[in-house]
Amino acid sequence: MRQNPTLKKIAEKLNVSISTVSRALKDHPDISSETKKKINELAELIEYDPNPYAINLRTHSSKEFAVVVPSLSNFFYHSFISAIEEDARDYGYSVIIYRSSNDPKIEQQILKSCRHKRVSGIFIAITSETTDIAPFLKLDIHGIPVIFFDKVPQYESCNKICVGDEHAASIAAEEILKKGFRNVLGIFGDKNMSITQARLQKFMEVMRNGNPEIDLKTVHARSSEEAEQLTLSLIPDYLEKKFAIFCMSDEILAGTMKAIQRKRLKPPHDLGLIGISDGMIPSLFYPEITYAETSGYNLGKLAYSRMMRCISGSSFAQTIIDQSKLVMGGSI
Repeated sequence: MRQNPTLKKIAEKLNVSISTVSRALKDHPDISSETKKKINELAELIEYDPNPYAINLRTHSSKEFAVVVPSLSNFFYHSFISAIEEDARDYGYSVIIYRSSNDPKIEQQILKSCRHKRVSGIFIAITSETTDIAPFLKLDIHGIPVIFFDKVPQYESCNKICVGDEHAASIAAEEILKKGFRNVLGIFGDKNMSITQARLQKFMEVMRNGNPEIDLKTVHARSSEEAEQLTLSLIPDYLEKKFAIFCMSDEILAGTMKAIQRKRLKPPHDLGLIGISDGMIPSLFYPEITYAETSGYNLGKLAYSRMMRCISGSSFAQTIIDQSKLVMGGSI
């Protein structure tokens, strides 16, 4: 079996010390140009690569960021990751992507792995079951900053990058009221998540204030499949009425649209439809779906900027909110 090249092998071949080889590869001024040239030429010839784990142990940090998400089927997270990767590349960092499967135990295993790898920082959307964020806060002791995004804890003293949840819900509710719907079905996500609570509370507030006589029903779905089944079971109650459906997220919107198509209904003729979205899912349908935009890409840019400030020494906790805007389609 071919053995991997090491500093020791380079030193033995050139009859110099290992420390000389190490310093020459780092372009140390104490090493002569001639010696540097010989060492670098040999290192390239034998395809020597530094051991990243050894470097991490020595420097107490890697040049890697970790991005932790509940799932990778969400286009919002793909957009977020793309923004992080773009900026990380410009600064010489790489990105490791972890999927927690919305399981707190897996999430804790990932945190442990990140600590052992000595990643430079962690971007994380927590699971719906995560209640104890002490393990995240303890990472600061190891010099690993944590930026929470999208699905964030309610704890105040941490760095959070959020979409304008209340603003997005308000925009959607106002559009429903503007179009004169009196019967509204609101499909929201996991009721334990702060993102759901914020959107639900604001949506209900705007609807009630706009029209106290409105018939508003709200339900919760934890997945696209649940959203589809809920929509299928509830649509029959609305078929003789002028009604609108509000979907809290892309995941819910995808499931709801599948149910609408199975029932052979067509927005806006048979119902009004509006959601909160990153924009990709609404564009897949005709007419395109009207939505309050929440951009994963914009959130990624804001999160990376905050991360670099933390790495540079910023020690205070900050919550940054990216506000939404209404994108008109033809579904309502």
